[in-house]
Amino acid sequence: MKRRNFIKLSAMGTAAVAVSACENSLIGQKQSTILNFPISSPKIISTWNHGLAANNKAWEVLNKNGSALDAVEQGVRTTESDESNRSVGLGGLPDATGKVTLDACIMDHKFNCGSVSFLQNIENPISVARKIMEETPHVMLSGKGAYNFAIEKGFKHKELLIPETKLAWEKLMSSNSQKKPQINSENHDTIGLLAIDNKGNISGACTTSGWAYKLHGRVGDSPIIGAGLYVDNEIGGACATGLGEAVIKICGSHTVVELMRQGHSPNNACKLAVERIIKSNENLEGLQVGFIALNKKGEYGAYSVYSGFNYALKDESSNKMIDAAYEMEW
Repeated sequence: MKRRNFIKLSAMGTAAVAVSACENSLIGQKQSTILNFPISSPKIISTWNHGLAANNKAWEVLNKNGSALDAVEQGVRTTESDESNRSVGLGGLPDATGKVTLDACIMDHKFNCGSVSFLQNIENPISVARKIMEETPHVMLSGKGAYNFAIEKGFKHKELLIPETKLAWEKLMSSNSQKKPQINSENHDTIGLLAIDNKGNISGACTTSGWAYKLHGRVGDSPIIGAGLYVDNEIGGACATGLGEAVIKICGSHTVVELMRQGHSPNNACKLAVERIIKSNENLEGLQVGFIALNKKGEYGAYSVYSGFNYALKDESSNKMIDAAYEMEW
């Protein structure tokens, strides 16, 4: 090799090493920015006013230095077992055939996750989802397979169609005028719940009986990791509520978390995700979607397509409802 070419190559190599060292330094700085957040005090956020009772139950776990994972499971179980609720678990409105079918998922701070879809006759699908996460190599079980798994694990068969919801379904069927239900403050849809514990770890849970009077077999966003729920413990977590088909289109909850990774606040991340919902749907009539988000620093936020969406915040001092910001009035 000629001396001139040798010197040129040596200089290039030195420059490459310098650039690489600089890049590694910047990456290290970025990672430390993400990973070295001070540990936040415990906090819980959840969708809709049924989140108040769910938050209180979840707080009992955190107050005893329990994990965020235990807290989110116990919190949403409260809503699943509430007969007065018409969009989650026991007492949820049925599909077009009169069957109550449930979707749920759960995710911890280590990316472990489990879910069930199209599950029938089990009161607490969130706990079945956790069993799938912890005791199988799978993420999701569906339908009869999910039911069989639940029975094998000791869950009890339960009739979820209560007299009130059966009567509502019978009236609708006899009227021959099935209407698309609005997903608003009267039809609460999903409960999504996010919690950060005393160790600074975040977990999330999401559970629903889905779109009232839907086609038999329909599954929405709630059991889909990245759509109805997503948690990245370095950044934060997000949950979705509303029309699941629209949320699935943009991988809604994952989108919110990635926007927070880019530096957006929880509130602005939810807003930007809602703008994507609007952009990706030509017909917005009755299309309500809302997001909640909680980041590693304990900051929180929410945003929805239409007015009427609210969420519950629980911390050491209070448990209160907050009206989410929105793009449009109903």
